Amino acid sequence: MLRLEAAGKSYCRHGKTVEALRPTSLEIGAGESVAVVGPSGCGKSTFLTVVGGMLAPTTGRVLLEGQSLYDLSVSQRAGVRGKRIGFVFQTFNLVPYLSALENVQVPLYLAGVGTKEQRGRATAALERVGLAERLEHKPSELSVGQQQRVALARTLVNDPALILADEPTGNLDPDTREQVLGLFEEFHGEDRTLVVVTHDPAVAARSRRVLRLQAGAVSGVEDIAPQLAVA
Repeated sequence: MLRLEAAGKSYCRHGKTVEALRPTSLEIGAGESVAVVGPSGCGKSTFLTVVGGMLAPTTGRVLLEGQSLYDLSVSQRAGVRGKRIGFVFQTFNLVPYLSALENVQVPLYLAGVGTKEQRGRATAALERVGLAERLEHKPSELSVGQQQRVALARTLVNDPALILADEPTGNLDPDTREQVLGLFEEFHGEDRTLVVVTHDPAVAARSRRVLRLQAGAVSGVEDIAPQLAVA
């Protein structure tokens, strides 16, 4: 599904080279669930944006289903992201002046889907995450947990094979966190591949593999008991 071949990312700051992600080689199989953990500033978010086709590596390659992402044009890569990759962000990234339904329609609109189909698919996605009664509510009219579920519905609406999540439970209370973890379990049960950046031990413990980063480098990979579900 996803393979890194000596992929690294460095920046030049104040005349010095900073290695945000040291050259990394690894493979994540289809249907696998991986938690990426480590201290703040260790390169977790850089790792996620590089593997998600949003930030070109300085060295090496990133391959999704055998296709080198950064050998594609910008528009081609955007097309792959829109069809094959779903993103979940800690800050949700909802458009404040759009309703929940309209927010979920956005990726379908960008993919050129007709308006009637947009509404049908977006409605079904929101119903799935328990927001059937909140279709016309704007983000400011929703709780934090409901906003996260809108973001999850938007992620699912294009049926992505790969879901990348950056601290998806970071802003949630314990009850809402459990709801979101349950939804992630459902997603993984549909043979989707999950890569989740997290500080949350509960999320890491419910993943199948834990990737530990330290100072931009992979410091360890831990396989979790297969009977544990993903989050």
